[in-house]
Amino acid sequence: TARNFVSLVKKGFYDGLDFHRIIKGFMIQGGDDSHLPADQQAKPIKGEFKSNGYDNQLLHTRGVISMARSNDPNSAASGFFICDADAPHLDGNYAAFGYVVSGMETVDAIADYAVGKTDGNGNLYSQYEQPTIEYIKILENYAEK
Repeated sequence: TARNFVSLVKKGFYDGLDFHRIIKGFMIQGGDDSHLPADQQAKPIKGEFKSNGYDNQLLHTRGVISMARSNDPNSAASGFFICDADAPHLDGNYAAFGYVVSGMETVDAIADYAVGKTDGNGNLYSQYEQPTIEYIKILENYAEK
Protein backbone atom coordinates (compact mmCIF):
# COMPACT_ATOMS: atom_id res chain seq x y z
CA THR A 1 0.00 0.00 0.00
CA ALA A 2 2.73 2.45 0.96
CA ARG A 3 4.79 1.55 -2.13
CA ASN A 4 1.74 2.15 -4.34
CA PHE A 5 1.11 5.56 -2.75
CA VAL A 6 4.77 6.63 -2.91
CA SER A 7 4.95 5.52 -6.56
CA LEU A 8 1.90 7.62 -7.43
CA VAL A 9 3.30 10.62 -5.52
CA LYS A 10 6.66 10.39 -7.29
CA LYS A 11 4.87 10.34 -10.68
CA GLY A 12 2.98 13.50 -9.72
CA PHE A 13 -0.28 11.55 -10.02
CA TYR A 14 -2.02 13.49 -7.23
CA ASP A 15 -0.93 16.95 -8.39
CA GLY A 16 -4.09 18.86 -9.28
CA LEU A 17 -6.55 16.28 -7.94
CA ASP A 18 -9.06 17.36 -5.30
CA PHE A 19 -10.29 16.58 -1.82
CA HIS A 20 -13.86 15.73 -2.78
CA ARG A 21 -15.25 14.17 0.40
CA ILE A 22 -14.82 15.90 3.73
CA ILE A 23 -16.43 15.13 7.06
CA LYS A 24 -15.17 17.36 9.88
CA GLY A 25 -14.38 15.29 12.96
CA PHE A 26 -13.71 12.22 10.79
CA MET A 27 -11.62 12.60 7.65
CA ILE A 28 -10.80 14.38 4.41
CA GLN A 29 -10.68 12.21 1.27
CA GLY A 30 -8.91 12.88 -2.01
CA GLY A 31 -7.06 11.28 -4.89
CA ASP A 32 -10.14 10.10 -6.79
CA ASP A 33 -9.14 9.42 -10.38
CA SER A 34 -12.52 8.22 -11.69
CA HIS A 35 -12.83 11.26 -13.96
CA LEU A 36 -9.61 10.35 -15.78
CA PRO A 37 -9.52 8.14 -18.88
CA ALA A 38 -9.28 4.44 -17.95
CA ASP A 39 -5.68 4.14 -19.17
CA GLN A 40 -4.63 6.96 -16.80
CA GLN A 41 -6.34 5.59 -13.68
CA ALA A 42 -4.38 3.83 -10.95
CA LYS A 43 -4.74 0.06 -10.77
CA PRO A 44 -6.43 -1.52 -7.74
CA ILE A 45 -4.25 -3.16 -5.10
CA LYS A 46 -4.92 -5.84 -2.50
CA GLY A 47 -6.35 -4.40 0.70
CA GLU A 48 -3.76 -4.74 3.46
CA PHE A 49 -5.90 -4.86 6.60
CA LYS A 50 -6.92 -7.47 9.19
CA SER A 51 -10.36 -8.40 7.81
CA ASN A 52 -8.64 -9.08 4.46
CA GLY A 53 -5.94 -11.35 5.93
CA TYR A 54 -3.15 -8.84 6.71
CA ASP A 55 -1.64 -8.04 10.09
CA ASN A 56 -1.76 -4.25 9.78
CA GLN A 57 -1.11 -2.76 13.23
CA LEU A 58 -1.66 0.89 12.25
CA LEU A 59 -4.69 2.41 13.93
CA HIS A 60 -6.94 5.09 12.48
CA THR A 61 -5.92 7.90 14.81
CA ARG A 62 -5.76 11.62 14.06
CA GLY A 63 -3.24 12.21 11.26
CA VAL A 64 -3.28 8.66 9.88
CA ILE A 65 -3.35 8.26 6.10
CA SER A 66 -5.37 5.32 4.82
CA MET A 67 -6.64 4.00 1.50
CA ALA A 68 -10.21 4.71 0.42
CA ARG A 69 -12.06 1.86 -1.26
CA SER A 70 -15.47 0.61 -2.29
CA ASN A 71 -17.17 -2.39 -0.65
CA ASP A 72 -14.69 -4.61 -2.52
CA PRO A 73 -11.76 -5.03 -0.08
CA ASN A 74 -9.32 -5.10 -3.02
CA SER A 75 -10.59 -1.96 -4.78
CA ALA A 76 -8.23 0.69 -3.38
CA ALA A 77 -6.19 2.33 -6.12
CA SER A 78 -5.43 6.04 -5.67
CA GLY A 79 -8.09 7.38 -3.32
CA PHE A 80 -6.92 8.05 0.21
CA PHE A 81 -8.11 9.79 3.33
CA ILE A 82 -6.53 11.55 6.27
CA CYS A 83 -8.21 11.20 9.65
CA ASP A 84 -8.77 14.55 11.33
CA ALA A 85 -9.96 12.68 14.43
CA ASP A 86 -9.59 9.16 15.79
CA ALA A 87 -11.74 6.66 13.84
CA PRO A 88 -11.34 3.28 15.59
CA HIS A 89 -14.33 1.81 13.72
CA LEU A 90 -12.09 1.71 10.61
CA ASP A 91 -9.31 -0.30 12.30
CA GLY A 92 -8.85 -3.68 10.62
CA ASN A 93 -11.10 -2.78 7.69
CA TYR A 94 -9.11 -0.13 5.83
CA ALA A 95 -5.41 -0.05 4.94
CA ALA A 96 -3.76 2.61 7.10
CA PHE A 97 -0.24 3.14 5.80
CA GLY A 98 1.20 6.46 6.94
CA TYR A 99 0.97 9.58 9.05
CA VAL A 100 0.94 13.29 8.46
CA VAL A 101 4.18 14.36 10.14
CA SER A 102 3.67 18.09 9.61
CA GLY A 103 0.84 20.22 8.34
CA MET A 104 -2.14 18.95 10.32
CA GLU A 105 -3.26 22.57 10.48
CA THR A 106 -3.90 22.27 6.73
CA VAL A 107 -6.00 19.14 7.24
CA ASP A 108 -7.98 20.99 9.91
CA ALA A 109 -8.45 24.02 7.63
CA ILE A 110 -9.80 21.79 4.84
CA ALA A 111 -12.19 20.10 7.28
CA ASP A 112 -13.36 23.50 8.57
CA TYR A 113 -13.77 24.84 5.03
CA ALA A 114 -16.21 22.10 4.05
CA VAL A 115 -18.67 22.65 6.91
CA GLY A 116 -22.10 23.30 5.39
CA LYS A 117 -20.90 22.59 1.85
CA THR A 118 -21.37 18.81 1.71
CA ASP A 119 -24.14 16.28 1.26
CA GLY A 120 -24.96 13.64 3.88
CA ASN A 121 -21.92 11.57 2.88
CA GLY A 122 -19.37 14.39 2.98
CA ASN A 123 -19.21 14.96 -0.78
CA LEU A 124 -18.80 18.62 -1.65
CA TYR A 125 -21.81 19.92 -3.56
CA SER A 126 -19.77 21.71 -6.17
CA GLN A 127 -16.59 20.52 -7.83
CA TYR A 128 -15.59 24.17 -7.91
CA GLU A 129 -15.44 24.20 -4.12
CA GLN A 130 -13.20 21.14 -3.82
CA PRO A 131 -9.81 21.97 -2.30
CA THR A 132 -7.09 21.05 -4.77
CA ILE A 133 -4.00 19.00 -3.96
CA GLU A 134 -1.15 21.15 -5.24
CA TYR A 135 1.36 18.39 -4.54
CA ILE A 136 2.19 15.72 -1.98
CA LYS A 137 5.69 15.48 -0.56
CA ILE A 138 7.17 12.23 0.75
CA LEU A 139 9.84 12.81 3.36
CA GLU A 140 12.46 10.24 2.42
CA ASN A 141 13.63 9.63 5.99
CA TYR A 142 10.05 8.53 6.84
CA ALA A 143 9.32 6.61 3.62
CA GLU A 144 11.13 3.44 4.73
CA LYS A 145 9.56 3.18 8.20
